[in-house]
Amino acid sequence: MRTARTARTARTPRTAATAAACAALIVLAAGCSSSGGKDSEDKSDDGGGGGTVSGPRLKIAMVTHSGDGDTFWDIVKSGAEKAAAKDNVEFLYAHDDEAKEQAQLVQSYIDKKVDGIVVTLAKPKAMKDVLAKAAAAGIPVVTINSGGQFSQAYGALTHIGQDEAVAGEAVGDELTKRGLKKALCVIHEQGNVSLEDRCAGVKKTFDGSTENLNVTGTNMPETQSTIQAKLESAKDIDVVVTLGAPFAEAAAAAKKDANSKAEIDTFDLNADVVGQLKAKDIGFAVDQQPYLQGYLAVDELWLYKTNANVIGGGKPVLTGPAIVTEKDVPQLEKLTENGTR
Repeated sequence: MRTARTARTARTPRTAATAAACAALIVLAAGCSSSGGKDSEDKSDDGGGGGTVSGPRLKIAMVTHSGDGDTFWDIVKSGAEKAAAKDNVEFLYAHDDEAKEQAQLVQSYIDKKVDGIVVTLAKPKAMKDVLAKAAAAGIPVVTINSGGQFSQAYGALTHIGQDEAVAGEAVGDELTKRGLKKALCVIHEQGNVSLEDRCAGVKKTFDGSTENLNVTGTNMPETQSTIQAKLESAKDIDVVVTLGAPFAEAAAAAKKDANSKAEIDTFDLNADVVGQLKAKDIGFAVDQQPYLQGYLAVDELWLYKTNANVIGGGKPVLTGPAIVTEKDVPQLEKLTENGTR
């Protein structure tokens, strides 16, 4: 596995945020707990000294923009649950892929007077007012995964995830290195700023041409048929880039049905993608370490509530991107089976 760096992006000094993320990597090999709290003790060294901690029991909620069945968020949740078990935290989780409903879920946790909230900003404008209400109620917020550029303005302690534009640029560079000429970038959720940033990043650094294709990510058969139709009508497309692990399989099936020779590459990682890398059905994947996002978010809120700590000094804590190929499969197979990668 190699960390992706774009030749056209200036390198920044290694900051405390990066160091914090690197230090937390030791948690990735640990198994995951299905629930948090005192009764979920784990005596292994999971990055927190082993076992649960003493101190007040906290209640932390996570609200994401996940649609039903998106396995990426199972990994995020797994990391959060592991940290919750260690930190003596009651962990609550809810999700909705509609921005208005996601904001309402955040409000419900404000009403319950939770001790901290973890939230995604896929559609940031819809979350602005409710996060202001969290701040007014004295509830600290950590943003993860998406919308990092809005995190500080919306009053969050920090943002944990990858820089989506930089990740897209890394993909564009990789496609150029592979000698590809025409990319189809599949956006599975219209209006999601992070997905748009990814495709924009690909277009910025890819020497070939890039075309975006919007699909309905919550309807996988329709997604597959839409990609297939595009591949049938545009025979010169030689690579399809999907922006989430579940959509790589749909793209591979569409490629087969369209009789296309296009390479399939994807953002994000799960057990199915590792299998597809092993079978060489996928050229490469971009890993943003979702387990780490969930783990660090809960840990950050616990640290803040118990010791006034802020990971990274309030600057974004980067968890990716890293380019993953078939060479990384032996190590990743065991970790994906544990639900941590």
